[in-house]
Amino acid sequence: LDRLNLRGDERILDLGCGRGAVLLLAAQHLTTGRAVGVDLWRRVDQSGNSPEATRRNALAEGVADRVELHTADMTALPFGDNSFDVIVSSMAIHNISGRAGRERAVREAVRVLRPGGRLLIADVRGTRPHQAQLAKIGMNEVTGRRLRWPFMARLVTATKPDDRS
Repeated sequence: LDRLNLRGDERILDLGCGRGAVLLLAAQHLTTGRAVGVDLWRRVDQSGNSPEATRRNALAEGVADRVELHTADMTALPFGDNSFDVIVSSMAIHNISGRAGRERAVREAVRVLRPGGRLLIADVRGTRPHQAQLAKIGMNEVTGRRLRWPFMARLVTATKPDDRS
């Protein structure tokens, strides 16, 4: 997030935000922007997972005024096209059953990402197919690299082409 050089007025979406670790870090980079988290809040994916737990964490971190939570499936996001400047997903997409579902989640992320916006997906598996999918659908600056933590995780990043170019 530090490397994105955010202005502070962005709309950031966290797919599968859970209790808010990445969502709240994103919110700390904002002044007038919004950090929006979506999750199905399934405890099988993360113990103690609930919107109430995430709200409590946002209050504790002093960013509740910049955080918005939605119960939503990341394969069918309840947002319009081109709604977010940055989309992040950390250790969440692998929880979707089946490759087709994970591909739908990536397509949905691209759909709601604004032209020129950045997508960052960190996960423990499936990132190479995400990287190939993003390149195939025409995203720019598609990269993948191994992260130091957590063990075996990879980060895939991409930029949505700017329609003005």
